[in-house]
Amino acid sequence: MVSVTRVHNLENVLSSHDINEWLMNTGLESHTVEVIGNGVNWLLAEQQSPKAHKVHDTDFVRHGLQIVEIMLELSMDDESLIAALLYPYYGPQATDKKLKEKITNKFGSSTLALLDSVRKMANLGLLSSRIKHSAAQAEKIRRMLTAMVEDVRAVVIKLSQQVVYLRDIKSGDEETRVLAAKETQTIFAPLANRLGIGQLKWELEDYSFRYLQPTVYKNIASSLEEKRADRQQYLEDFVNSLSEKMTDIGVEAVVYGRPKHIYSIYKKMQKKDYDFSQLFDIRAVRVVTHKLQDCYGALGVIHTNWRHIPSEFDDYVATPKPNGYQSIHTVIIGPHGKPIEIQIRTQEMHEEAELGVAAHWQYKESDSKNKHVKMSSYEEKIAWLRKLLQWQEEMADTNDFAEELHNQVVEDRVYVFTPDGDVVDLPSGSTPLDFAYYVHTNVGHRCIGAKVFNRIVPFTYQLKTGDQIEIITGKEPNPKRDWLNPNLDYVHSSRARAKIQTWFKQQDKDKNIVEGKQMVEHELNRLDIDWSETSHAVVRFNMNSLDDLLAAIGAGDVRLYQVINYIESKATNQPKPEIDPRLIQKPRKKSKKNQNGVVLHGVGNLMNQLAGCCNPIMGDDIVGYITQGRGVVIHRSDCEQFKIVMDEHPERFIEASWAEQYSGGFVANVKIFANDRSGLLRDITTILANDKVNVLAMSTDSDVNNQVVTMGLKLEVYNLSAFNRVLDKISQVEEVMKVKRS
Repeated sequence: MVSVTRVHNLENVLSSHDINEWLMNTGLESHTVEVIGNGVNWLLAEQQSPKAHKVHDTDFVRHGLQIVEIMLELSMDDESLIAALLYPYYGPQATDKKLKEKITNKFGSSTLALLDSVRKMANLGLLSSRIKHSAAQAEKIRRMLTAMVEDVRAVVIKLSQQVVYLRDIKSGDEETRVLAAKETQTIFAPLANRLGIGQLKWELEDYSFRYLQPTVYKNIASSLEEKRADRQQYLEDFVNSLSEKMTDIGVEAVVYGRPKHIYSIYKKMQKKDYDFSQLFDIRAVRVVTHKLQDCYGALGVIHTNWRHIPSEFDDYVATPKPNGYQSIHTVIIGPHGKPIEIQIRTQEMHEEAELGVAAHWQYKESDSKNKHVKMSSYEEKIAWLRKLLQWQEEMADTNDFAEELHNQVVEDRVYVFTPDGDVVDLPSGSTPLDFAYYVHTNVGHRCIGAKVFNRIVPFTYQLKTGDQIEIITGKEPNPKRDWLNPNLDYVHSSRARAKIQTWFKQQDKDKNIVEGKQMVEHELNRLDIDWSETSHAVVRFNMNSLDDLLAAIGAGDVRLYQVINYIESKATNQPKPEIDPRLIQKPRKKSKKNQNGVVLHGVGNLMNQLAGCCNPIMGDDIVGYITQGRGVVIHRSDCEQFKIVMDEHPERFIEASWAEQYSGGFVANVKIFANDRSGLLRDITTILANDKVNVLAMSTDSDVNNQVVTMGLKLEVYNLSAFNRVLDKISQVEEVMKVKRS
């Protein structure tokens, strides 16, 4: 963590108004002392004015100096330091024009611009709540991104300020700590990691972890504290031994033990299901060399003298992490059989790992021959920020933009190669179509196929890190409506989905009506619902006519399954006698608790069984009907048979819901109507096998004269969404005309 050592006695210093002498005693360079001293004295004088923002005189100064302290560790320039010092005072009064004039006159217009950029950065917190954004909120996020691109120093100041805020609320109320921790864990810590500022990332993560899981945090911290003395002596002896061995063969390096961050310990324990005693890297050593070749020389010394664990070796020098991090990681079995993690890197790699984008400001005006090397990682990060800003203009709505920004900030990515060897990073779960739309909108629209390592793959193929992908394009744009179906997994990213929706919106309304009608007819046929039932949905979705609704569905403005689910709930089917025992499934042997995965509200564990007339599945809205002698029969809430019996005996109604922890299966019957062809059954069963759906029974009825086949399947499914996904995939099989739940 960043240590707090310079401002603990600030109250006494300020009361004596001897700030420059105190700053000089901290070991800072004279020009930095002068800059900060002038800023502190201006703040103290400003606080005395009658219209000043009334807070205790030293509060703003103390907060500002704490941010400056962190910025000094990041080797930031003087302009950044003065902006960091002033921000706690300026932030709450950012709309005060007179204050802006004072700051401009005293510190310059560039300092004011940097302060405004930091102020805009506060809008990052909007994403942490993951609420539905208004257009105004989206505009704030856009301005925040613009600020990030214009001056990345604003990001560093904001992240440093967030660290200070987390420190200050240590003794605050629990709600404040939890909200701040969630915001930090969702946005600020991943952003620090994405920009490579490891020094801030670690402290942000540790504080968030401390506030969100205090018990676990304290347990790990106490385990570290109990073994601190022994561990320090052990590391000191090992460091001395390793330093001597490297000196003997002429490898110049600084070797030292390093503290292990508590959140990283927790993540390792969770990832590998270890307890504290099993961790390899509680004892950690870092080797910092002057030259690249010395990194591998040091590695040779280490592996020659101590046995290493092959599975724990990573060479991030040869293959850097996406955020630019480079280092060699190895774990060896040290003296007395104790594991030690060792990181080996050059001084430049160390600065990049600790400071990220902040490391590049000291090189910005440099004339050194290696300037282009030092700036390359910085330019990549700036390009990433500009890419986010560009995507904001492409999002179909603000919700998609918020989701895409969240996906881009949080490190859950895959990294693939273009045919030319360029690296492209995409959200985890992306498909070839996501990649195509990333390359260019027109490439996505004209995409007709994809190759991974010269092998044709389906559009639903999930890209893996290291894949080399080539997109096959046609002459004319021809996106498919099915690409927007979430159950078919053609696209994963909000960006690609927005581009497809935009393309369909640009087609004329008549075509959208035809497309929308085809989509609705297909689903209604599958569910065996009459077309006349569509009239129910016109008013529900605030449309003037059925054509308007179909056009909206065809254009992608209204989701197809929202409309179908509503129509299905209003549809009327032929009644079936509830008393016929053949309609009731025989109860399977289950534990009394949550029998059949159903919770009955307001009563104990009554016997219940699923109705055969509607075959409810996990995810369906369900209700219960109390029978005489057969317990409670569970129906779908839209079951017509249930409505009939409830008209006669309303007093037998009971509320029911699905148990959250239930993992059993449900029986669902499916009818498939298709043109008969060779391999049809194989294609259908392949889909069922891939989705791990258990087939309880199967029947086929072929009409040889008309070359038509009807299949009946009895499936064991686990929830409604998985069942619908299987039906959608079967409906895409060649020659299948209709699929419906029976």
